[in-house]
Amino acid sequence: MKPIWFSLDISLDQLNENGRNTMGAWLGMEFTEIGPDYLRAMMPVDHRTVQPYGLLHGGASAALAETVGSVASALIIDTEKQICVGLEINANHVRGVREGYVHAIARPLHIGSGTHVWDIRITDDHHKLVCVSRLTVAILAKRKEG
Repeated sequence: MKPIWFSLDISLDQLNENGRNTMGAWLGMEFTEIGPDYLRAMMPVDHRTVQPYGLLHGGASAALAETVGSVASALIIDTEKQICVGLEINANHVRGVREGYVHAIARPLHIGSGTHVWDIRITDDHHKLVCVSRLTVAILAKRKEG
């Protein structure tokens, strides 16, 4: 399978470094795998990501889904000429998690010139489905400064 990425010169270390000082870093997200047509990341279930009942917060799952999908879109576009921004996200939370990590994989449903649509599946450490999300990302021309 031919990779979908704009450049094949990207590493997990670069992705994780680019995420410093962001919400993803604050929540402990870490990119773990770049495949030919998917991107994986994980996030701890801890004091930063749970709600008062001790369960993974749905907003934390949505933040993980938007992060992995948005970064995947950024890997497809020419960032010298374009930017990508989240346009719409939905998330169905199907299982609670109290400990360990959750793992997200983003796969494209649509890669167009103006939008990308991602299917993001979040599972627990036992590969049980936790959340299903769909993210639509807008692809915009980069504004010229000056």
